[in-house]
Amino acid sequence: MAFFFFLLFFSSVFASSLFLFLFLRPARFRRARLPPGTLGLPFIGESLQLISAYKTENPEPFIDERVRRFGPVFTTHVFGEPTVFSADWETNRFILQNEEKLFECSYPGSISNLLGKHSLLVMKGSLHKRMHSLTMSFGNSSIIRDHLLVDVDRLIRLNLESWTGRIFLMEEAKKITFELAVKQLMSFDRCEWTQNLMKEYLLVIEGFFTVPFPLFSSTYRRAIQAREKVAEQLRTVVRQRRKQSKEGERKKDMLGALLAGEDALSDDQIVDFLLALLVAGYETTSTTMTLAVKFLTETPLALAQLQEEHDQIKARNKESHQRLQWNDYKSMPFTQCVVNETLRVANIISGVFRRAITDVNIKGYTIPKGWKVFASFRAVHLDHDHFKDARSFNPWRWQKTSSGSTTLNAFTPFGGGPRLCPGYELARVELSVFLHHLVTQFSWVPAEDDKLVFFPTTRTQKRYPIYVTRKNDTTHSSTPHIKGGEANRVESGFNM
Repeated sequence: MAFFFFLLFFSSVFASSLFLFLFLRPARFRRARLPPGTLGLPFIGESLQLISAYKTENPEPFIDERVRRFGPVFTTHVFGEPTVFSADWETNRFILQNEEKLFECSYPGSISNLLGKHSLLVMKGSLHKRMHSLTMSFGNSSIIRDHLLVDVDRLIRLNLESWTGRIFLMEEAKKITFELAVKQLMSFDRCEWTQNLMKEYLLVIEGFFTVPFPLFSSTYRRAIQAREKVAEQLRTVVRQRRKQSKEGERKKDMLGALLAGEDALSDDQIVDFLLALLVAGYETTSTTMTLAVKFLTETPLALAQLQEEHDQIKARNKESHQRLQWNDYKSMPFTQCVVNETLRVANIISGVFRRAITDVNIKGYTIPKGWKVFASFRAVHLDHDHFKDARSFNPWRWQKTSSGSTTLNAFTPFGGGPRLCPGYELARVELSVFLHHLVTQFSWVPAEDDKLVFFPTTRTQKRYPIYVTRKNDTTHSSTPHIKGGEANRVESGFNM
């Protein structure tokens, strides 16, 4: 609250300066045809309206109202800067494909400061291309099949062994994805060190999308302090591994690949890189796991069809003690529909910020050099023009989608262009393996009603508490099975 009053005071003192900046100084802005819109209050812009909307279960009116008034590409002012907001899939694709040609990545200071200047998220130029390529190669299908799948399957089963009674699914999913990320990045299994690392890491996550000034935000101050502790712990590991590498002891993980690279990276570069990958592998996948279960619970026909698919896989694998193989993962077509629909409805990554590095002409408008742009994936994914009954959970829609369709072009849960999420295939594998072991080992019911909110990240308000009951080998799900043809006719589900 104190910060809010400070902003009001600050804006009143410098309102005239802002007016000069926006309307008098840049004559070329007056000549350019900016997208229509409003900049809101001085300095604050429309940030408060945006944040208020995203803290609710239904943030769509913020976008819907502006799209109705101004069209799918409009001007606003959020997080301290004038911003062109795109709710148009063609514009989004244009922005993503022109990375480092017309646009460059640009995120709020709180994110950049917490992840570090060497993180993949904010890295630019040739170094980004090299590190992105390295990360993509480490998470490709052959590496997952030959090296990573065994640990994904083992660690998920290990975590599920402790489930009993009432659990908070969001917290349990975070334990799983954190352990998976630490194992894949640095070859650590669960131990006291990883548990301590996770405690500090959670404080870092809380600092995202807060005001990036320690004086005004205690959450951000704690996050910065925790970030230093996490960085020091990672730095110690890097030094140890660097020493081991020189002595000929090498491990086949991401840290090993970073240390073995032709161009030497500093300890700080590697620490920032690892920290950012922890974020990517932890927060988004755990949330998707939780929301997939929530949506399936509220759509019993979808859960029944998923159950049927995985019961068949389990029956084939009885002699192998339930360990999943690559061909099992490739035989989960309906599971992939569930994953797609969860990603589309939940929009874990609601969009991406970029900055115009030159004047950009698009859709008859000009985006001035230096302006922020926000490509909203959420707005497109929930657009009824691209997805029938767009705000309903309907995994069967993906059974009817053909390659090259507008639906697929508009579907960008992992971004696109040179910054396509390098872990997208690994995330799908982790989600699929998790759902397999969940539905074949447990039945569950919600412990209480829970709602979604979308700021600072997509999550449930109460961490989605559920009661779980372990199944015996001879116990079958009480949910009635249905045939795929019957499911295809279902058009309703979870309404947002």
